[in-house]
Order: sequence, then C-alpha cells, then structure tokens
Amino acid sequence: MGSELYRRLVEILKRHNCTFVRQAKGSHEIWRSPTTQRTFVVVKNSEKLHTLNGALKDAGIEERL
Repeated sequence: MGSELYRRLVEILKRHNCTFVRQAKGSHEIWRSPTTQRTFVVVKNSEKLHTLNGALKDAGIEERL
C-alpha cells in the first residue's frame, strides 16, 4: 500500500511541476516546488496519509491524497 500512495503522490507533484532534487538519508527524498520556491521532504515508504499530505502542503499544493 505504501508504494501505491507514493506513486500517487509523485503523480500529483509532477502535475504541479515539482522537481526531484536528490535522494536524502534512508527513504527520504528532497523535492523542489515552483509554487513556494522551497525544498521539501518526501518519505518514500510512508503509509500515513498525514505524512504524505504534509508534503503536498509543504509544496503549496491544496490537493490531498
């Protein structure tokens, strides 16, 4: 289930023109949002909607999983 949520999250991020910056420690990734002009963390193996929706909020995206 976690990988399906991650896949859906990445689709939303790419649709809003967010870009992958680099792999961080463990299962974390650093992405950049053109909306906020800031970087934010995405946890690849999280199964918690709250955590994944937090990444969308950090990216300045109102859409939720």
